[in-house]
Amino acid sequence: MEIQAYTNDAIRLLKELIAIPSVSKEETSAADKLSEYLNHWDLPHGREGNNLWVGCPDWDNNRPTVMLNAHIDTVRPVASWSRDPFTPTQEGDLIYGLGANDCGGGLVATLQAYRILLHRQRNYNLLWVASAEEEVSGPNGFSRVLPLLPKVDVAIVGEPTGMQPAIAEKGLMVIDGYAHGKSGHAARNEGVNAIYEALDDLVWLRDYKFRKESELLGPTKMTVTVVESGTQHNVIPDTFHFIIDVRTNEFYQNEYLFNFLQKKMTKCELRARSFRLHSSSIPVEHPLVRRCLEIGKKPFGSPTLSDQALMPFPSFKLGPGESSRSHAADEFIRISEIEQAIETYVYLLEGLSL
Repeated sequence: MEIQAYTNDAIRLLKELIAIPSVSKEETSAADKLSEYLNHWDLPHGREGNNLWVGCPDWDNNRPTVMLNAHIDTVRPVASWSRDPFTPTQEGDLIYGLGANDCGGGLVATLQAYRILLHRQRNYNLLWVASAEEEVSGPNGFSRVLPLLPKVDVAIVGEPTGMQPAIAEKGLMVIDGYAHGKSGHAARNEGVNAIYEALDDLVWLRDYKFRKESELLGPTKMTVTVVESGTQHNVIPDTFHFIIDVRTNEFYQNEYLFNFLQKKMTKCELRARSFRLHSSSIPVEHPLVRRCLEIGKKPFGSPTLSDQALMPFPSFKLGPGESSRSHAADEFIRISEIEQAIETYVYLLEGLSL
């Protein structure tokens, strides 16, 4: 089969997946459809929850393993869509639909590249993994299937990067903050305003700058994104809740940052939801990255999170589409981008020596 035939298979599958709502934690029907296609292409596969994986038939435990990965799930459609997000619409080179760009294009392109590479000579094992719950970093996503996978030496994650290699990725830590006061009547000088109790800590948080900046990822960034307090205008609020979105570079581990914030924000109680989503990177000297450089690709650092944060082995993001289209109304991918992605994956991996 020529690249065009594999691209046609990719587009057919993509359109069927767009038509199946697959919001995070609701991916069962989409996983069923993927399983149906894998069976049609005679690709025996495993399934754990809504995660699917398939290895190469010539598997050899004495060889290194390359994993291709992308996710099945989508975010919920925003209200400003001008078309039905679950109706795949093709207009020339464009395919519109929820998940077309994030991460349907990468999902179908990595799968078709996998199919092609099965018939090419390799000195490594090839593994393809479709993961669930990526958009919410859920417990039933990649972290659930990881213990069932063979040892992986390197991975390409098919997130939309304009087919430029994102060789570093910021980590994420979400922190709930609480300040406590005492209720009272707003018309009298009584009570302790929980909002005012938190103000000094919030001002410090706004103004603090971490010293160590990353060449690829820039500074570690902390942003208050949600605040909640009060019941009505004439009652002094006795509780104040806020959420901090922390995006870390490679110089700061989540556990260290949390302890640091606890020492500095003395008026508030802090609770981290998780420490597991650390910053990740792959050396520019890695053979796969070097092959990207040979064909003029430009490595960069990504501010957005992916399943790469859960991978305890070298990995980088490389996929069709643009990150700026993700989570936006009227999301689309170009058919030409998918075709180019398939060709690029095959070129990078054919003849790769690890």
